[in-house]
Amino acid sequence: MASSRVALFFIVLCVLFLVIREKMTSRPDRLYQTTAGHVEMCLSCHKTEKLDGAHDRLVVGCSPCHLGDFLAIDKKKAHEGIVKNPGDLRFVEKTCGIEGCHAADVEKVKNSLMATNRGIIATLLYYWGEAPNQNGDYSVEKLIASGQTSLALDYYRKLCGTCHLWKQKGDLPGFFGEKGGGCSACHYVRNDSIPPKESEKFHPQIIKKIPVINCVRCHNRSGRIGISYTGVYESENYGTPYKNGEMSEKRLPGDRYYIDLPPDVHYERGMSCIDCHTRNEIMGDGTNYAHYEQQLEISCATCHVEAEQLKEGKFPGLTRKGEQLNNVIRNGDSWVISNKINDKKHPLKSPKPGVCDFPAHKRVGCEACHSPWVPQCYGCHVKRDMTETHLDKLTLKETPGWWNEGRSYLRYERPMLAIWNNKVVIVTPGCQDVVTLINKEGKPDRQFNSLTMAAINPHTTAARGRECRECHTSTKVLGLGEGTVWRENGVWHFAGTDQGIDTEVGRTPPLDAYVAIDGTPLQKSSRPEVRPFNKDELNRILRIGLCLECHDTYTDPAYKNYTSGTKCPVFKEDEVSK
Repeated sequence: MASSRVALFFIVLCVLFLVIREKMTSRPDRLYQTTAGHVEMCLSCHKTEKLDGAHDRLVVGCSPCHLGDFLAIDKKKAHEGIVKNPGDLRFVEKTCGIEGCHAADVEKVKNSLMATNRGIIATLLYYWGEAPNQNGDYSVEKLIASGQTSLALDYYRKLCGTCHLWKQKGDLPGFFGEKGGGCSACHYVRNDSIPPKESEKFHPQIIKKIPVINCVRCHNRSGRIGISYTGVYESENYGTPYKNGEMSEKRLPGDRYYIDLPPDVHYERGMSCIDCHTRNEIMGDGTNYAHYEQQLEISCATCHVEAEQLKEGKFPGLTRKGEQLNNVIRNGDSWVISNKINDKKHPLKSPKPGVCDFPAHKRVGCEACHSPWVPQCYGCHVKRDMTETHLDKLTLKETPGWWNEGRSYLRYERPMLAIWNNKVVIVTPGCQDVVTLINKEGKPDRQFNSLTMAAINPHTTAARGRECRECHTSTKVLGLGEGTVWRENGVWHFAGTDQGIDTEVGRTPPLDAYVAIDGTPLQKSSRPEVRPFNKDELNRILRIGLCLECHDTYTDPAYKNYTSGTKCPVFKEDEVSK
């Protein structure tokens, strides 16, 4: 009987507790539903956030993107399992990638080079002698999961590991925290009209019209094509030009100084990266490519079709993979490209007849002539000191081995030319690494050098091409380096200004020299198909440089039937030096 009374007492207590809790619980006065009829109790609290029409809280609610418990009325329970950034690749299959939303894009993005960094990792391993070739199948995801490391991978993890889609937004302070975030790396923008102190109360905007600033977050190191496109050149760290006795105010993240140079003509006319680059180039098409040129679809010729080809029925907008650009439109008898951000129509012009299609220049790529400048970072002095630690950007843990970089010098003028797949292209110092390793006792352990020239499209396009003299009379442009060239007894000779630098493992070749005058390569190439001009090509290019003293235009009759065997009746070639 006593036990029954105790049991009854506990039952009464439990009922009383439930009644009191119910009285104290604030419940919404109704069920909250989206316009699609989905019950979403999150809306009882989240009443102010405004997004674009497709993602607005009143349309899809909160939980399809952010997960959590959408039926809970208690804040703590409702937020269990919540995902702050739906674009995070760790959760994207449950958020952006659910059926009915963007399911088809998830695997494409995860296989894209911006997510895997496959080419960057594989090439670095190859340059530093840790892989037999640069085509290995690597990915950031695998490095995070496996913890795999090595000398080259440690360098990547600590100095390169913030520019990939697996990086979590906000995991680092300042500028670096804005990078990454999976889908949100591109399709996200803060509302700049909101005061910073209040910005946390508002939902970031989800966008499909991607501004250039989003691309530049990552594309501002290495080849620097993002900042180059906007006319920003990372200069030496002197902080010049000084202002009122102080260092220049023009600084990139990481206290990198810059100066303003002419931007790419497309940027100058208001075009964004997405106006040219396709979604498959950026987000991937599902194929796990080894290098960027394999994922790339467009070229200058995609839009700028020669007049004769237009007459033959070849129309602008067709990529090299057979895809048609959806913003290239016929406008009467002409063609335009429509700006994806503001719908402005830009006319598509054909290459200049008689110049761009000059027969002797059939192998010259558009960027080789129309890129007046490119960042050139010579002699990267890299040191790892095992007496100190450095933050691993993939694990966010301090691990032994502090990396430091320094450069011999920077240049931007007279971009160097070379050959890639039988096309004349621009090359720039890729990774001219002079690596020094300090052991745990603080003493030099070993050193090695790896000097490489890399092919690049600088994204500094100018409407006017480079002058004939700049290519045919500049030893730097031809890959010989700064110096003097002359012809004697029918043979070209060259004396360079740069003599290389002394290191523990010997003297390097001249940093600005890709090739010797006899055609011998002096540095490695970024791809097996990339090479400097050979001896015969150097001879032919330099010989035209002699002719330019008198015959300085394409239209000069001297070039109509010109061959490498044509003799000059005015002077002996051996008497002329450059």
